Amino acid sequence: MKKRKGTFDVGAFLESAGSARKIVEFHPSEVIFSQGDPCESVMYLQSGSVKLSVLSKTGREAVVGLLGPGDFFGEGCLTGQPVRIGSATALVNSGVLLIEKEAMVSLLHEQHGFSDRFITHMLARNIRIEEDLVDQLFNSSEKRLARTLLLLARYGKHDMPVRAVPPISQETLAEMIGTTRSRVNFFMKKFQRLGFIDYKNGLKVNN
Repeated sequence: MKKRKGTFDVGAFLESAGSARKIVEFHPSEVIFSQGDPCESVMYLQSGSVKLSVLSKTGREAVVGLLGPGDFFGEGCLTGQPVRIGSATALVNSGVLLIEKEAMVSLLHEQHGFSDRFITHMLARNIRIEEDLVDQLFNSSEKRLARTLLLLARYGKHDMPVRAVPPISQETLAEMIGTTRSRVNFFMKKFQRLGFIDYKNGLKVNN
């Protein structure tokens, strides 16, 4: 179907630089923003994988999420947060679109296609947070690890029999599911023995 002249193309906007927005490339382990930095823009992950984490007053880091292509993050500025309440770090080479707060607010008010996409993302993430809480309260650490691996492999996003998981340490997986690295190692060996995962050319999850 041919687009009407002047129709706002959400996909093209999110994949290109322009007024009040720019694309920045980040290398593995490079910090995108740190906890306490000024909160001045919303970000959209074009490619790669990003880890969201929070540091406690005692210096303990907790991983609160892993993002993939198509995810927004850093939207706290839209709710009046003056500084970042957590940190974002690239796990692999990642392309990030930075949209200035004022431009983001204008887009949400003026472009219905864009606001629909952003609201859908936020609703899906809220549902994911609720599911994570239920998972943490009622499921065993083995089931929590299995669910986390499926989420990291982004099952449901693409119809593929094998999905690669972004580079992630067993320590980080342990932090995410609330157990020890030794338990994660035990379960990963079990999953490999059962054929659920393999380590050929990186960690992959089989359906």
